[in-house]
Amino acid sequence: MNLFVEILVSALLLGGSLFALLGAVGLYRLPDFYTRLHAPTKASTLGVGGVALGSLLYFSSGGGVSLHEVLITLFLFITAPVSAHLLAKAAMQARLPRTPGTRGEPWE
Repeated sequence: MNLFVEILVSALLLGGSLFALLGAVGLYRLPDFYTRLHAPTKASTLGVGGVALGSLLYFSSGGGVSLHEVLITLFLFITAPVSAHLLAKAAMQARLPRTPGTRGEPWE
């Protein structure tokens, strides 16, 4: 395998791991449901996407493109925003409490 490809795969894996870690920390540290919803949908999606793209590049460097990683990445980037939207709509319908620092009145 080419040295440039190995460096690129390593960068994608490290960057994806960093985003996934930041998403997990955000999920733990943010105060209410509405702000907590952003961490897994934004950072963790980028994290898993980076790891999947690194895996795609590593396994396709030998010749053919690996269809598994392409489908996983596509499914992830389609379903994460839809599920976050549905969770936010359900939380608004249930009128979940917000911390005073959260801006906006979603149900007024």
